[in-house]
Amino acid sequence: MTRGVENDPEGTDEESCVHPSFATTRGVPVPAVTADEMREVDRVAVEDVGLSLPSMLENAGRNLAKASRAVVGDRPQRAFVAAGGGANGGGGLAAARHLENHGTDVTVALDRAHSELEAAPAAQADALDGTDATLVDATDDVVDAAVDAVLDADVAIDALVGYGLADALEGPAGDLAQVVDQGAKRALSLDVPSGFDATTGEAPGRAVHPNATLALALPKTGLDSVPGDLLLGDVGIPVGVYERAGVPAPDPSVFGSQYVVALTAVED
Repeated sequence: MTRGVENDPEGTDEESCVHPSFATTRGVPVPAVTADEMREVDRVAVEDVGLSLPSMLENAGRNLAKASRAVVGDRPQRAFVAAGGGANGGGGLAAARHLENHGTDVTVALDRAHSELEAAPAAQADALDGTDATLVDATDDVVDAAVDAVLDADVAIDALVGYGLADALEGPAGDLAQVVDQGAKRALSLDVPSGFDATTGEAPGRAVHPNATLALALPKTGLDSVPGDLLLGDVGIPVGVYERAGVPAPDPSVFGSQYVVALTAVED
């Protein structure tokens, strides 16, 4: 699919969309998971195994910054990041810092007040303060600032909502998604394009139709229905976590010596 193609929800109920087939460009099969399955993987990783959320966000952010180079074809001179308040936003904030550290001029727009961020995303925002990146939030004229920054950016990164989408995007999150969707030269989404259901691939309202999506750990089942190229990023989850969560683990050969690989949907 290409960016800007509207999602067709017909025939995308949860039952019909569970566990499509994906593979790397080298032909290595990659299992897909529903939102609930990924939620359990993350719970086991943090609560049972002790893998820290900050470390996963750091890995996600570094991989996302690297993926932006693949989307642009070179180091982006200017980047825009739309970030939410959850783990997805934390990964976007980490990516903004990595990009800024490597010479990209970055503008970040939060879909809420900076003071409303908590835990790991708040720590990522605090770390970003140590750079020259520009940060605007919902207490400012965030949409106007986002429009200007998106139009000037080589790539717009969508890190508003990941697999936790429950309803149609509204408020600043919906506004920022629309700005990215309509104004970006190139758009890159983290894990799941904001506005799309991770399990079914349905978009109940406004949504980002990216050039590429960087899925984390495992692709979500709905990603075979969303537009753009699909990448997969390793965030460091041990094999034992997947076993405890009752989810097939990716084979070590999926990533090999890389931390970001390209995926393709496999016809059944």
